[in-house]
Amino acid sequence: MVVSADDGNPLTQLTLDQLRRRTSVKWRLYPPDVLPLWVAEQDVPLAPPVAEALRRAVELGDTGYSYGTAYAEAVGGFAARRWGWADFPVGRTTLVPDVMMGTVEVLRLVTGPGDAVVVTPPVYPPFYAFVTNAGRQVLEAPLGADLRVDPAALEEAFRRARAIGDRPAFLLCNPHNPTGVVHRPDELATVAALAARHGVRVVADEIHSPLALPGARFTPYLTVPGAENAFALVSASKAWNLAGLKAALAVAGPDAADDLARMPEEVSHGPSHLGVLAHTAAFRAGGPWLDRLLDGLDANRALLGSLLAEHLPTVSWRPPEGTYLAWLDCRDLGVPTEAGDGPGVASDLAGPARMFLDRARVALSSGHVFGSGGAGFVRLNFATSPAVLTEAVTRMGRAVRA
Repeated sequence: MVVSADDGNPLTQLTLDQLRRRTSVKWRLYPPDVLPLWVAEQDVPLAPPVAEALRRAVELGDTGYSYGTAYAEAVGGFAARRWGWADFPVGRTTLVPDVMMGTVEVLRLVTGPGDAVVVTPPVYPPFYAFVTNAGRQVLEAPLGADLRVDPAALEEAFRRARAIGDRPAFLLCNPHNPTGVVHRPDELATVAALAARHGVRVVADEIHSPLALPGARFTPYLTVPGAENAFALVSASKAWNLAGLKAALAVAGPDAADDLARMPEEVSHGPSHLGVLAHTAAFRAGGPWLDRLLDGLDANRALLGSLLAEHLPTVSWRPPEGTYLAWLDCRDLGVPTEAGDGPGVASDLAGPARMFLDRARVALSSGHVFGSGGAGFVRLNFATSPAVLTEAVTRMGRAVRA
């Protein structure tokens, strides 16, 4: 279903019956009685500019290979309007299949087999799986108690990484998934200074960058002094719900241009041409739709806080500054928090997530798969209608009281 540009909040446009007709993993992994608030898909229709771009391509039979820099130019325009990044380097970009595949390819350029890649858990589970499958070692620098980057832990991890190999890297999640932290400029400058001191290359996953919620402002890592030899990966996938339309950009800082030039030519064959068209349209003309989405997510963030206070008062959280993900501390529920298969196994459930699925028929992401510090937590995706969110948290509360 596609709605017009005047239909308001995208999160209220689709009914539960319409959503259950979708065939994506969010709506097919679990039985129909389960409310799925786990994987990072949104319950929204396509933004009209994206739908129109795809419709026009299908009508023309424009389903061949991608060409040109329209995608990068669209990101550059968006970056200038939204983030004040006036000199976005269109000439230092390349198409990659998606953010995680692009991340792996960049890591192959700047690290060698067996080298260490630092991550800041709790963090997006595929960081573990993709880095390991690429033949690199994962080193953890856990977030602080405030769920923000801990400079002391990061520096210690950088020292350890440097001892392991000559080409260490840091995989930065900006904004951070699952905590929803939007890193401040001073925090990113500290990261850059530490990376320079220890000879660590920074690769920033900025897939959630358009989703800074009211009260926060996103800072692109490559705009921070000291980030000249870093990389960033961006796409419209999360903000405009385009995960099934593969296309992303790898962006190099000025001192990383030669590394980017070594990217194997076949990597650019991975993105879908329809994906490139969709992502380009989103960044170029999807701003008004995104603004309405951000307003809806802001309202859902407030609603979630009220629902938790009413139905799950022993569950604590820090309202996210960005993304549509809530990181809920369920350790006071008294549910055993034994881990399942460990970090990176995103389909594995244990502890509170297993309890909420079994007793409440609500699917959440299990905290232990996000690495150290995640056991006893769940990640909840609130990019859904207020009605579904209300029903889900109400069910969760009843399950705890039962």
